[in-house]
Amino acid sequence: MLQSRAMSREIFVVARDRPDLFRYLSETFAEADNVDVILDRRSGEDAAARAHERRARPKVEEDLRSVGYAFITLP
Repeated sequence: MLQSRAMSREIFVVARDRPDLFRYLSETFAEADNVDVILDRRSGEDAAARAHERRARPKVEEDLRSVGYAFITLP
């Protein structure tokens, strides 16, 4: 008997200063039901939230700065 597995959700968070990358990823994954491409919406006013997020997912902040996007998989 085969069990059906739920597809994981994949998220690309793209740095605000990379609209070109946001456009490219949005077009590339437009047909994918389990992939979302979002623009990083955080601003300077979100400093406390960012500090908490860095502790929870330190690689996200690093990836946004170094490659322009962070890739997150949610079960």
